[in-house]
Amino acid sequence: MSLILAALLLASANPTDDHAHGHGPQLGKVTFQTTCNAAAAPLTQVGLAWLHSFEYQRAERSFAEAAAADPSCGIAHWGAAMSYYHPLWAAPTPDEFQKGTAALAKARAAGARSQRERDYIAALGAFYDTAGSHGDRVVAFEKAMDRLQRSYPDDSEAGIFHALSLIAAGTIDKDPAYARERRAGEILNAALKREPDHPGIAHYLIHSFDYPALADLALPAARRYANIAPDSAHAQHMPSHIFTRLGLWSEAIASNRAAEAAAKAWAKTSGMSGAWDQQLHAMDYLTYAYLQSGRDAEAEAVFRELTALTRANPTPTTAYAVTSIPARMLLERRRWREAAAFEMPANLSGFEALSKHKWAEANLRFANAVGAARSGDNARAKAAVARLGEIEASVIVPPGEYDWRKQVAIERQIAEGWLAYAEGRKDEAVRIMRAAADLDDATEKHPVTPGSILPAREQLGELLLELGRPAEALAEYRASLKRAPKRLAGLYGAGRAARVAGDADQARHYFAELVEITKAADGNRAEVTEARALATQTAGR
Repeated sequence: MSLILAALLLASANPTDDHAHGHGPQLGKVTFQTTCNAAAAPLTQVGLAWLHSFEYQRAERSFAEAAAADPSCGIAHWGAAMSYYHPLWAAPTPDEFQKGTAALAKARAAGARSQRERDYIAALGAFYDTAGSHGDRVVAFEKAMDRLQRSYPDDSEAGIFHALSLIAAGTIDKDPAYARERRAGEILNAALKREPDHPGIAHYLIHSFDYPALADLALPAARRYANIAPDSAHAQHMPSHIFTRLGLWSEAIASNRAAEAAAKAWAKTSGMSGAWDQQLHAMDYLTYAYLQSGRDAEAEAVFRELTALTRANPTPTTAYAVTSIPARMLLERRRWREAAAFEMPANLSGFEALSKHKWAEANLRFANAVGAARSGDNARAKAAVARLGEIEASVIVPPGEYDWRKQVAIERQIAEGWLAYAEGRKDEAVRIMRAAADLDDATEKHPVTPGSILPAREQLGELLLELGRPAEALAEYRASLKRAPKRLAGLYGAGRAARVAGDADQARHYFAELVEITKAADGNRAEVTEARALATQTAGR
């Protein structure tokens, strides 16, 4: 089956009402045969459903309940060990790795009653037992899951988990042809025909195709996943990865509103002290989508909500969202002086996440540096660029983990480019900014972010436009819009560049598209007002 045909199948499938009328959580349909007793077996199904939606704490609780109901249920201990390995998130912390290792030992000691269950446990051992880096473990697990799927070709779960392991391995050793991701898509699309309501299939299809070149293939899955697993906060949010990739801002906003509400509800129900990082994750995506739609007042409301928080769990997701939201708010709206002077409010600056993940500070210094350079405060810009360099040098990237150092380098180079321009070093400014754009194009974003705070190639276009080189600027804006479609600043810049270059048809095209995505704009952004006026002018020519 082709990827496109399978995508159409997913779009046309209708969720059954079975799970909607049950008494348990609404998480989709998962069928996994075990040899556990009658009390434990249903709990393993619930645990797997949570696991497939990356609700790891809830999954671990369900598997713990299953193990308590049947201590000899090896697959329950296996599920707990799986809950501590987060394939597409950050590597397990030392504490999580230790807990996962202990759970796997219990799975082995329980003596699973079937060879298939013992093989599942052995496959997970490839992750926990492999010496070396996190990346080595991820690749070893993918190979083990490949063998497991080949041993049990009729076992859908083996295929689905193998697909997930392929996607995870793809993040370690990135192939520009996306061979692993495409292979994962083939496995998932084959399983889709048998299990249209399986949460993992829709979820992992989104992850398989969460790249600019492939995102359109995931749109049917994105529009379906939230309905398959309505009780999962992550299932409400995950579709917005694709909506954001494709510039579908209204759908991204609806997705993250639901995700934020679900995350708040779970934090309250679970007795969590402070905000759950998934709430902050949704807030960052929500801020980004509001800003691209020109809905600045609603973006400001998210920022006010952020500044009212006093605690959140100390994860990379928290660190990124807390620093990126204010940086986006200032830089996207070109509030240069405010960006130059911005410092984190005291109630946020003390978050444990920021001390544990110091690379996140780069988002704030990036805002300071660009804001200062764009507003003529060169001394402050130099200081902020220097701090970016210090952060970049301090970032240690363990083998097989995401390279946050590159992201800091991209931000540093963009800031250096604007500083060079502010100091009159025009040729050097273009050289530096082009290097940043090339590095940005060669670097995949982390799933924790909806997109760059300022895409480097978009910034190159703006610099060239400032230098009076509109035709070159237009080419850079076009290239940027291919990777990040329907960004407000990208469309506005492309329209301006085309207009100055004398290409009325292209100017009309970009301004009309900007007017379309900002239909609900609140009127506070000068660029939106100007673009609407220019769209009217060009339409009359």
